[in-house]
Amino acid sequence: MNRKEFRDLASPEAAREAIDSLPLEAGVERVPLAEARGRVLAERLDAELDVPGFDRASLDGYALRARETFGADEAAPARLEVIGEVHAGDAPDVTLEDRAAVEISTGAVMPSGADAMVPVERTDIDDETGEVLVRTSVAPGDNVMFAGADVAAGERALGPGTQITPRDVGLLSALGVEELPVRASPRVGIVSTGDELVRPGGDLESDRGEIYDVNSYTIAAGVEDAGGEAVLYPHAGDDQDEMERLLREAAEECDLVLSSGSTSASAVDVIYRVIEAQGELLLHGVAVKPGKPMLVGRLDDDESGSAGSTSGGSAYVGLPGYPVSAMMVFRTFVAPAIRDAAGLPEPETATVTGRMARQERYAEGRLRLMPVGVTTDGDGEPLVYPVDKGSGATTSLAHADGVVEVEPGTDYLETGEPVTVRLFSPDVRPPTLLGVGEDDPTLSRLLDSLENPRYLSVGSRPALRRLRDGIPDVAVVAGPLERDVDADELARWEREWGLLVRPDEADEVSGLTDLVDRDLRFVNRTTDSGLRTSLGVALADLADDRGVDRHDLVESIEGFDLAVRAHESPARKVLAGDADVALGLSDTADRLDLAFVSLGHQPVRVLANPDRRGKVGVRDLERVLDSVTELAE
Repeated sequence: MNRKEFRDLASPEAAREAIDSLPLEAGVERVPLAEARGRVLAERLDAELDVPGFDRASLDGYALRARETFGADEAAPARLEVIGEVHAGDAPDVTLEDRAAVEISTGAVMPSGADAMVPVERTDIDDETGEVLVRTSVAPGDNVMFAGADVAAGERALGPGTQITPRDVGLLSALGVEELPVRASPRVGIVSTGDELVRPGGDLESDRGEIYDVNSYTIAAGVEDAGGEAVLYPHAGDDQDEMERLLREAAEECDLVLSSGSTSASAVDVIYRVIEAQGELLLHGVAVKPGKPMLVGRLDDDESGSAGSTSGGSAYVGLPGYPVSAMMVFRTFVAPAIRDAAGLPEPETATVTGRMARQERYAEGRLRLMPVGVTTDGDGEPLVYPVDKGSGATTSLAHADGVVEVEPGTDYLETGEPVTVRLFSPDVRPPTLLGVGEDDPTLSRLLDSLENPRYLSVGSRPALRRLRDGIPDVAVVAGPLERDVDADELARWEREWGLLVRPDEADEVSGLTDLVDRDLRFVNRTTDSGLRTSLGVALADLADDRGVDRHDLVESIEGFDLAVRAHESPARKVLAGDADVALGLSDTADRLDLAFVSLGHQPVRVLANPDRRGKVGVRDLERVLDSVTELAE
């Protein structure tokens, strides 16, 4: 048998290029939620329902009408008749009337007619009359978590490329997701070669030079750690026919075949000849130590046709036989390719040190485990920002990368102060782009084109505040700007907004005047929303036309002050029959088959932090923004 000589060794870069050229992706599969941890989403998942799905009490106390408490204080409490009680898990069987209250438990459904609740600590019971004495005033919405306050229907829940963590499983559970599309894990066949190998547990004859097969299990563990599915095959001896049989079987069943041993220039190391005969050898020998005798190629299965065909078979990498060399080559060249095929990020250290993006006050005298996100500034240095939407909000952890421990004696963390973040996983990496602002359908489609973006739907006004504080890379705002902001406008588009009604009532509502003049139940957006701002401007114009005060028009709209998050949540209330009219977008009406009454168009602007224009994520966003006109149509 002729000896194979190493003459022109490939560079490490060439080896990576050869491996990258191999078809390793295994496609898409649907998995049950219980098996989704660690898998990578293949497409965007939007919330199909509000979380919570009902208006619920945030504390133990009494549900009531906020107007019944106006002017109430310790000296002059409001007296209300207690007409019933509602506990978590129960459907309310009472309807609130004037001068009445309902005892309610934390998490319970708000009864019909109630628009606020008061904590039990701010009340007393009159022993003689049984009335509740409310010693504070509350506004509509106080101490109530409205439907969609945690996650809003239609909101972008998780984007493609997201590696599912236990926090994400909690979010998807809250959304009722039963199964989800994920990147299929590449199947990796492992074949160890050499007459001297014995599987652990077998009888070892040391006088014959036999050794236990270390590589099969070590490489299999590395494959699993990199996101692949390891498939162990019986080890092959140095017989060429047996090697061909095992490698062909592995090629039929796997996306990638790894062998260890039989790759050197020895006369008995013949596996490169098998690859040349049964597929295509791309390179043999790499200028790296240890690991010089590495093979890269393609293996055909029985149905693949002639050598070199890519219609079937699998990718192939031959690792050196020595365990240290095999694992060095695997970690350096193969593991990154498996992770890439599985959609997984490169692993990082378990902690990261960064600077606080803004001041965070804390003076409660207790150890604080502060959920934080990590991004980078214009120089690529880590920036740390708090992520906290309340103890009842699933997305507080879904949007966080790790935890900063704030000691009891710390009153506040200054802007720019260095902190250490304990990452939730060594695989966590900062987002390439951190955006905040308006919930917008066009924007959601744009984000799908980016690698590892993070977008927080906080509304237009908070987005501008955070942009001024220097936290995000970009802010997306809708509607008129109330004040100038130091930012670079990357793009803008327009969206049509107006009123959403059920199709069978389309002829009943023709414009804003119906909302003001008729007894219609209305669902508004939160004051942070650009849609709410545009509605306010339209009402001001209508008030000017009528020569009345804008406040009078607002007071005439039932439900104006009861607002929900995200562009689909109000529409869902109309569909459920809980409201007659909702504020929303034409896109939402089309998606949910609702009638739409246009009130105009509003601009949506993408504003960039001037110091972040050089970030790769911002440059990528500018590239995809070129297609915004097409996407918006």
